[in-house]
Amino acid sequence: IKSGPAGNNLTATLASKDGVLRNGKQDFTLSFADASGKPVDVGSVALNFHMPAMGTMAVMNNPATFTTSGTPGVYNGKVDLDMAGEWQAQITYDGPAGKGKANLAVTAQ
Repeated sequence: IKSGPAGNNLTATLASKDGVLRNGKQDFTLSFADASGKPVDVGSVALNFHMPAMGTMAVMNNPATFTTSGTPGVYNGKVDLDMAGEWQAQITYDGPAGKGKANLAVTAQ
């Protein structure tokens, strides 16, 4: 779906089975890799899908929940997005690779 810098020379990648983020409940993966593309264990992760207020619509925040995948640096996530549109994927982590954060602009269909 989207990749971007996550600090500490890492790249965060948000992906789904069909390569699309959708309105409603869904599963996805969040992974972290070093410059060579090798997965890196970042410890605890958090992801909030944020949509700013627009007109009379209030701010929306849809936090994701995570479980480990068995592969260091790859996390299985679940989220229920309130609506289609432009979201900010606000990622934070804290662990062996240090503390870091990333913001990825994503579109839900």
